[in-house]
Amino acid sequence: MTGRASSYEGLQAKIRELKTPKIENFKNQYPDKEYTINIEIPEFTCICPKTGLPDFAVIRIEYSPEKFCVELKSLKMYMIFFRNLGIFHENVVNKILDDFVQAVKPHRARVSGEFNPRGGIKTTVTREYQR
Repeated sequence: MTGRASSYEGLQAKIRELKTPKIENFKNQYPDKEYTINIEIPEFTCICPKTGLPDFAVIRIEYSPEKFCVELKSLKMYMIFFRNLGIFHENVVNKILDDFVQAVKPHRARVSGEFNPRGGIKTTVTREYQR
């Protein structure tokens, strides 16, 4: 284990309080219609908190907007924030969904992280929100 990796260890216990860039929204012009928006981030990266090595994933967000839709540039900047962050796969997905729901307040949302194999193990983490 490198010295760099150990600096990520304490972060996991405080992940819910982690200050992330703001996800912005805009007014949904069709709040009376039930529809679904799918977003895919195929080049998501973060750092393994145990080894300090990069983790690569496809993050998928599916949601049904109510009053607001997500503004994509701010979502991109939010995702880039994780690039140098030591964080477990499970915490990535939970943090993204928590922040997304707080920003957009959708009817429902689902975040899935499909992480590339590491040591022969592929991880997919999914969490859903339903109001």
